[in-house]
Amino acid sequence: MKRFHKKLLALCISAGLCSAALAGCGASDTESAAVTEETTQAEESAQTESTIEVTTFPLPEGPEESEIFIEPIADISDDFIRGMDASAVLSLENSGVTYYNYEGEEQDVFMTLAQSGVNYIRLRVWNDPYDENGNGYGGGNNDLATAIELGKRATQYGMKVSIDFHYSDFWADPKRQHAPKAWEGMSGEEKADALYTFTKESLTELLDAGVNVGMVQIGNEINNGMSGETDVPTVMNLLCSGSKAVRETSEAYGKDIQVVVHYTNIELTDEIDNIASNLEEYGVDYDIFGLSYYPFWDGTNENMQAVATNIQEKYGKEVIIAETSYCYTTEDGDGFANSFDGIEGIVDGYAATVQSQATMIRDICAAANEAGLLGVFYWEGTWIPVGDATADNSSIWEKYGSGWASSYAGEYDPDDSGLYYGGCSWDNQAMFDFDGYPLASLNVWKYLKYGSTAPLAVDYVPSLSATFDVGAEIELPETVEVVYNDRSANEEVAVTWDEAQLAAIDTSVGGTYEVTGSLEDGTTVPCAIEVVMANYVQNPSFEDADTSMWNVTYEGDTNPTDFQSKADDAYSGEIAFHFWSGDSDMDFAIEQEITVLAPGTYQLSAFAQGGDMSDDSELELYAIVDGEEQTASFMVAGWANWQNPSIPEIRVTDGTLTVGVRMKCNVGSWGTVDDFTLNKVSN
Repeated sequence: MKRFHKKLLALCISAGLCSAALAGCGASDTESAAVTEETTQAEESAQTESTIEVTTFPLPEGPEESEIFIEPIADISDDFIRGMDASAVLSLENSGVTYYNYEGEEQDVFMTLAQSGVNYIRLRVWNDPYDENGNGYGGGNNDLATAIELGKRATQYGMKVSIDFHYSDFWADPKRQHAPKAWEGMSGEEKADALYTFTKESLTELLDAGVNVGMVQIGNEINNGMSGETDVPTVMNLLCSGSKAVRETSEAYGKDIQVVVHYTNIELTDEIDNIASNLEEYGVDYDIFGLSYYPFWDGTNENMQAVATNIQEKYGKEVIIAETSYCYTTEDGDGFANSFDGIEGIVDGYAATVQSQATMIRDICAAANEAGLLGVFYWEGTWIPVGDATADNSSIWEKYGSGWASSYAGEYDPDDSGLYYGGCSWDNQAMFDFDGYPLASLNVWKYLKYGSTAPLAVDYVPSLSATFDVGAEIELPETVEVVYNDRSANEEVAVTWDEAQLAAIDTSVGGTYEVTGSLEDGTTVPCAIEVVMANYVQNPSFEDADTSMWNVTYEGDTNPTDFQSKADDAYSGEIAFHFWSGDSDMDFAIEQEITVLAPGTYQLSAFAQGGDMSDDSELELYAIVDGEEQTASFMVAGWANWQNPSIPEIRVTDGTLTVGVRMKCNVGSWGTVDDFTLNKVSN
């Protein structure tokens, strides 16, 4: 990798690129002599291109029996891209990871992927992911040499390769697009020339090694910039440079290599349309618009389809899902926290199970196929743990780059990698288990067209929770929804709750509990129960604009109170009931009538603060029920010194209760009242 950087300054001016992005990406009328010489060299290299003996694995010709159930996508083409990003494989293998086949035998992971229906491998390429002492930044240490080695293995098993140039020395995504170290200090034009040279030389080496490159990404998730540049004309010029390099190299080698641009945050539909419009306006020459689509972050399948359809119909470009994934477990395999922990319910209709992982990918592929996309790439389905969750694996991550980042990356990316370096945050979304054995869900790729059959089995039961007021009777549902591997069989099923656990719930006070239910087939169903002391006061802290439920009365001609928006004077939130008068003594009250209360015993409290109050002032919290009044006297004691008067036992029988605060206080005194609370404490 480092030899490229030694050449960059000498070659960057020789690329003959457009001098302004507005001129478009077409070749200029006269190419420089250096470009002509490089093209000739590429043509000569093409004559010595390495040949790799290829083994292929055909897709099934009908449905197969499996451990997972997959509903067929009848009209899906065999050419639909069934892609897998496998960039971290080499660093994992160097760290001691072993991959196995479905028979439990050690086997090249690329062979297993091909046998599972994967037909395209995506590999990222960083310019120079090493510090000055040769220590890798991590994340797979994905330099060009790594891509060549992995690309040859993918080619050997009949899979095409997509090269993902980040044009950075480490991760590039919407929040960071650092320029390679060798490009620091360059102008936008100089970077464009350097990018052209790097792309052309790298792609030439890949093709010379026999890697079957089918597409090239010029940038990775470049919504907010690229290689340290953020202004649109400069970024478009960088894309022009990358595209030009791919076009010239593919022509020299007689190959049809597709050019991909790649963006994310597709839930922001207007932003994606604006990006596509800029690409068209500036004449960027590309074939495919790539979308990152993670269903737990990026919206629905329907939104993804709408975004893709807009690009296809409005701008005439093909679309792929360049990245997606889903979890099969909530567990952590290496002691480093996961980016997506897979708590069931984040994506409605799926759980953290092998079957749900397979179903999610099948459903994304079905939606993509329906919208006319070219296919789907799964992100890093081979990135499994190094070591186990109870061990300190940091020395291995540091040495071989098999964690998402090493400490050595801190000098290059101090605000992210330098702070949070460590292991794999994606191991629960791999399609291999923590020990390297392929999950049944990996076979979803070969089952897309004809599906697979499996005995009907429960996939999961959606999480249940229930909240009850103090003193209320605990009543749990008699049936629960059951989600099967075959979703068409989903149904409500009778559940039996553990009577001993139910009896142990103390409804006289607040608390949290878990009760376990059982289905007829033995499946257990947990239900989280919370007993809460509900607050029956409406708008208790005055944050809602509608304060009509509160009745304010006062003596005199001037109301000394208001609902004040000032967080420093509120117990919580922004607003509190405020009082002050510089003209006369004050006599006022604020109260609320609460109806339809269940019979029982309640407690009332409020918060107040203030000052400059004479000793003969009268401040009371009060409750009126059945014509009888209970009070609790209090006195304010300075700013933000919150007093919390309470009336602990108020017996309600007819369902109606009036609560409030009244004050008789001297001129010049001041304060606020906030956060009334009325809880039921017993029946």
